[in-house]
Amino acid sequence: MAVFCNDCKPAEEPWCPPTLQEIKQMIDSYNTREKNCLGMKLSEDGTYTGFIKVHLKLRRPVMVPAGIRPPSIYDAIKEVDLAATTDKRTSFYLPLDAIKQLHISSTTTVSEVIQGLLKKFMVVDNPQKFALFKRIHKDGQVLFQKLSVADCPLYLRLLAGPDTDVLSFVLKENETGEVEWDAFSIPELQNFLTILGKEEQDKIQQVQKKYDNFRQKLEEALRESQVKPA
Repeated sequence: MAVFCNDCKPAEEPWCPPTLQEIKQMIDSYNTREKNCLGMKLSEDGTYTGFIKVHLKLRRPVMVPAGIRPPSIYDAIKEVDLAATTDKRTSFYLPLDAIKQLHISSTTTVSEVIQGLLKKFMVVDNPQKFALFKRIHKDGQVLFQKLSVADCPLYLRLLAGPDTDVLSFVLKENETGEVEWDAFSIPELQNFLTILGKEEQDKIQQVQKKYDNFRQKLEEALRESQVKPA
């Protein structure tokens, strides 16, 4: 059972940033537990780099450039901005529960992670449509907590350790009530309406099919009861 706990945060205590020595000890401990050669590296200035994995759980289609192939390894290395080569857009469903691995810095924010993910998948939607959540397991429940755009995911990864059963990151659609609709263009808003209309029709068809099957079974039961001898 998944539970969202955005409003159930404990009272915060004054936070003191860890010293360079403490960070080094945390990274050493992290690397001894990391079994996939994805350890963290500390720089002389106290920053560090490492890897995070993000699960994509997007229920609605995203907008991508029309008629453009996915980026190759060469394009990714050269950081070719394929989205800028055409103004045409088409909707596309990203694979459900896909996982993307990112190499980031301790100073990389949630906002930058979201933008990086969208760029890797050539998604041209406004980043404000999406939010990054941390997923934790506690007392037999799966808890989701939305991260602030200023949070640093690699620091959270360091604190939790490399075990993704303890902590993982999930990209989801932003809550509707928190989206700044004025930031979207008219075509994007029209696309929202088209998507919602399709979802509504699909839901109506599902309900109709359910009750059509129920009606058919009732009629069959009535016919059988009428032909049985008294």
